[in-house]
Amino acid sequence: MEKLQSKIDIAATPKKVWDRMIQPDTYREWVNAAWPGSYYEGNWRKGENVKFISPGQGGTLATIVEYRPYEYILAKHIAVINADGTEDRDSETAKNWIGTTESYTFSERNGKTELITEMNTNPEWRKMFADSMPQALAKLKEISER
Repeated sequence: MEKLQSKIDIAATPKKVWDRMIQPDTYREWVNAAWPGSYYEGNWRKGENVKFISPGQGGTLATIVEYRPYEYILAKHIAVINADGTEDRDSETAKNWIGTTESYTFSERNGKTELITEMNTNPEWRKMFADSMPQALAKLKEISER
């Protein structure tokens, strides 16, 4: 696994940034800056599963491992979702993806929120996240600062 980190300062409270990050409408808005059409199904709560879906392409299934409101979220990916909606845990692609983790850390610094994201993933996914996550976070910043 390889760790990728992105960081952004947002002129809003951790609560506001958190809410904009996970509310369904604003989630779609910021994620679509990097992954057009994407959305999620499920609940962002410890022990719950969340499906991250890109229409016509499939997506991924993750379990929320840690959930501390306005501070920290840790999700562990447990399956790939095929374009037809079925879950895949057995293909080579799935085996390379399962175990990927993503975390979001929210810290208040000088009246702003420092948001740090970390992806621990197979090196083959590095470029996608290195190119896309900064775009998505820039959109989250814009939404949170409105």
